[in-house]
Amino acid sequence: MASDKIQYVVALISEFAAHYGLTATEAAKYLNKYGALALYDRQYDYLHTQSFASNVRDIAAYCRRKGGAI
Repeated sequence: MASDKIQYVVALISEFAAHYGLTATEAAKYLNKYGALALYDRQYDYLHTQSFASNVRDIAAYCRRKGGAI
């Protein structure tokens, strides 16, 4: 991952963690388990242009479709 992607994903994990009352480590493990981090790596060019609030909602929905409970 390029530096800008890494910084974006770290910020997204932080926002996701804060929104759902998780630690950053818990959020990262959850997002990785359900493939959301890989999705954001592949789709970064589009997704980083969207708001964090929108991405947090979308990433949670993506994880639920993959079996996640958040």
